[in-house]
Amino acid sequence: MADHKQSSKGKARPHTEPVTIAENRRARFDYEIKETYEACIELVGHEVKSAKHGMMQLAGTHVLVRGGEVWLVNAQIPPYQPGNTPSDYEPDRVRRLLLSRNEIAALGAMLKEKTAHVIPLRAYVAHGLIKIALGVGRSRKKADKRDVLKKRSHLREMRER
Repeated sequence: MADHKQSSKGKARPHTEPVTIAENRRARFDYEIKETYEACIELVGHEVKSAKHGMMQLAGTHVLVRGGEVWLVNAQIPPYQPGNTPSDYEPDRVRRLLLSRNEIAALGAMLKEKTAHVIPLRAYVAHGLIKIALGVGRSRKKADKRDVLKKRSHLREMRER
């Protein structure tokens, strides 16, 4: 049973790959990612269903470490059924990310450097949980971005030959 895991009830369940629900495409272009972390995201009930249906957007988001907690800022999760959501619901509210204390301490230490940033790379569903892949890195300058574009076009030309 290499491709099946044993559940707590004794029944075998198939191993499934994580399903990407949102991706921050500009992140790897705008930032040089040195390290990645995986965090769960704390959502309210109707946000979970909306996110699992791919209605989440990570463009323009960033991460803050404040008071021993990690926060996701500007992530857009629209209501799944607008008529059934509370009237005071904010789709771009600040959401808490769940990490271990050691990971939070490491992120906080990295952010003390002036050039370091924590950027959400993608959101995905793994084992029924909505998780966020976080990248730690520095922002690229215009010249660095031009070099990346040149390398990509060169690799594309090599593949076409």
